[in-house]
Amino acid sequence: MAIEDILMFDETLFLNINAFNPDYMPDNFNFRDSQMEGMAMCIRPAIQGGRPTNSVIMGSCATGKTTAIKKVFELVENISDKVVCCYINCQLHTTRFGIFSQIHKKLFGHQPPETGVPFSRVYEKVMKYLGEENKALVVAFDDVNYLFQSQNANKVFYDILRAYEEFEGVRTGIFAILSDLEFRYALDKNVNTVFIPQDITFQPYTYSEIFDILSDRAKAGFFPSVISDEIVEEIANHTIEVGDLRVGIDLLRVCGNIAEANASRTIELEHVEEAIAKQGSVNLMETINSLNDIERTLLKAVADSDEILTAGELSKQFKEEANVSYATFNRTLEKLEFLRLIDTKFTGKGVRGNSREIILRFAPEDIKGCNL
Repeated sequence: MAIEDILMFDETLFLNINAFNPDYMPDNFNFRDSQMEGMAMCIRPAIQGGRPTNSVIMGSCATGKTTAIKKVFELVENISDKVVCCYINCQLHTTRFGIFSQIHKKLFGHQPPETGVPFSRVYEKVMKYLGEENKALVVAFDDVNYLFQSQNANKVFYDILRAYEEFEGVRTGIFAILSDLEFRYALDKNVNTVFIPQDITFQPYTYSEIFDILSDRAKAGFFPSVISDEIVEEIANHTIEVGDLRVGIDLLRVCGNIAEANASRTIELEHVEEAIAKQGSVNLMETINSLNDIERTLLKAVADSDEILTAGELSKQFKEEANVSYATFNRTLEKLEFLRLIDTKFTGKGVRGNSREIILRFAPEDIKGCNL
């Protein structure tokens, strides 16, 4: 099929292609009722005029934590105007000002100016509003380990949980969402005494649960009869091997695109096989091509190393090669981790007890083969 035919072809297999987006909120969200009930029980005191119960929400990647918390927050705000629920992605927001800018936006519909306004003024405005309007605040910090890595966790937790000491009647709570199960957070004593969280655990999905989730997503995204149960089973098998539900959902989309390009009215096994072969290499190539020169230099340094480097070792090497500051190195490292090109693992073996190992998520030869 010619390129013009692909672009102009007016028939589609997709009923709603957005159903395969990472931020899609499914109507049917199954297998997490007990965890959502636990979250609701933590928020319930706030609805009744008390303080919410703090919680640590634990589970590996792609186990439904983010969707569950957003669903619960939506339900809470639908039944009560006395609880404000604010979701914060800690991969994107790690500073005190950045986090309270998001809370400000939730309360007032806009962010405060980035310059010219001190943090204390934004903080005071937020807390005074909560007290005057008799509203409780529940903040969910997704991937909270990033907040600890930026060394802002204690300050932010203190700002939120001890606000009642300065602003009478203010009721606040924190949901700390943790995807890195090996990460061990440590809070200062004056924060620990008020945090005291309830643990809510998300276990990995079973094969049957993955199959049901992918089937529901396929029904939401494709027209009837486009994909059979047998094909969904193949995709579920691959998903369980990879260990990431997001891979399976994206694979549905890629299969649909390949079937459309081949003018097929149904998704066949050959489309799945082609999609699996393409998915990893295409995504990796696109991600690496999006990097700037400094980011590519750092990634190449990790890929070229025969041993697992620590952040300290990599920092020294990188600053010599690229002539950049530690702040630039740290931001670049966080960007590569956000793009899931690398992982960082705290070892506790450094001089200050917070050394990080840098772990490449792909084979070095695959990284180097992407025009790096």
